[in-house]
Amino acid sequence: MLVAIVRKRLRPDLSSHTMLQILSVTPFENMLASHQTDDLSLLELATVLGNALLGCGRALATAESCTGGWIAKVLTDIPGSSVWFPGGVVSYADAVKREVLGVSTQTLADHGAVSDATVEEMARGVLELCHADIAVAVSGIAGPGGGEGPGKPVGAVCFGWAWRDGNHTQVHTLRRQFSGDREAVRRASVAVALQETLRLVSQWSDDV
Repeated sequence: MLVAIVRKRLRPDLSSHTMLQILSVTPFENMLASHQTDDLSLLELATVLGNALLGCGRALATAESCTGGWIAKVLTDIPGSSVWFPGGVVSYADAVKREVLGVSTQTLADHGAVSDATVEEMARGVLELCHADIAVAVSGIAGPGGGEGPGKPVGAVCFGWAWRDGNHTQVHTLRRQFSGDREAVRRASVAVALQETLRLVSQWSDDV
């Protein structure tokens, strides 16, 4: 299991690159299937991510809706995280998405808060706001109510990333459908956000 491997091998003598290789050998779905989204597992995953960011000299920012600041909480549980985590925004209401992160009114009207288009704009917005190198954004329907029909049932979560690439900004989005109660959906969302961010940061780690 992914987290079991990390627990055994997450040691100071291992480089971030080595830890990234350890994480890459097991699909994330195995982690969820094994219910490895408990507090310790999330902290371990965040620690590997923090080490990777530190190793390549990059900073991460977060824009969270359905996770309500949980990603930022896990990251700041790590002593010294201010070196690679300048901050984040909890944009639970659409008004905050618009007024703080710069998500357009048209995007929200056309696609809704839980959409690839919205999380992309959230990620772009917090990237600039926090002067970070990479940003992750999350918006979803954690339940128990709030499902929006066949396309957006309870448990639907959208993820977006934006990162600097020279003078350009690259973006990446994902959609996931989680099962379980509200806490299970939120925990799974935090875990996916951390691991996919780690996968993206590993591209820089390979170059250092």
